[in-house]
Amino acid sequence: MTARLLVISAGVSDPSTTRLLAERTAMAVMSRVRATGSEITASFLDLAGIAADLGRSLVSAGPTEPVQRAIEQVGSADGLIVATPVYKAGISGLFKLFVDLLDNDLVVAKPVILSATAGTARHAMVVDEQLRPLFAFLRAMSVPTSLFAAPEDWADPALSKRIDRAASKFAELVRSGVGEAIAGGGWQGYQHQFDGNATRAEKSADDLDFDTDLMRLAAGGSAHHKNATDGK
Repeated sequence: MTARLLVISAGVSDPSTTRLLAERTAMAVMSRVRATGSEITASFLDLAGIAADLGRSLVSAGPTEPVQRAIEQVGSADGLIVATPVYKAGISGLFKLFVDLLDNDLVVAKPVILSATAGTARHAMVVDEQLRPLFAFLRAMSVPTSLFAAPEDWADPALSKRIDRAASKFAELVRSGVGEAIAGGGWQGYQHQFDGNATRAEKSADDLDFDTDLMRLAAGGSAHHKNATDGK
């Protein structure tokens, strides 16, 4: 089976150092995965191209067509590389806007490489302080090695070594299939968005459990009906 890598870049300049870091990381990942004997393809999602649609989707009843296609790309990917510029000590608002539109269960147990670029090394901790908790909330499998590049880092061999280290860890997660096993084994224990974009999301009313306190109250009944005759 061929693994599908999706590279998400929130860079807005042309050329974009954020996109450059994402591309270098993707090349390293593909090389590492193929070295394990597995096949992999990569596609790119530049959020700048759907920026206006992201804003409309946030304030409307649902995602526009371009945003829905982007969400479906995330859902069908076997792993992600995410790259954002850092502005004013924080991740890009454009990147956060896109993540806010994703189902909470869309990237459960997917391997992810976290990366960011900035104009100064003062922002180096933003990846681990902001991106890592964000993807922990989404229950993704972020690799331990995060990536950050300030202007002085591009000519430093240490950046290439960190990229290769992250790619190696990512490749092992993809090769082992542990993410799929974790997601499959624990899927019923997660809270899911009804008719969501996650591949295992409930798609019809037949998948809903109407015998819950919330559903009984919504239907005009009472909660805790099982305790009505036991003296509690």
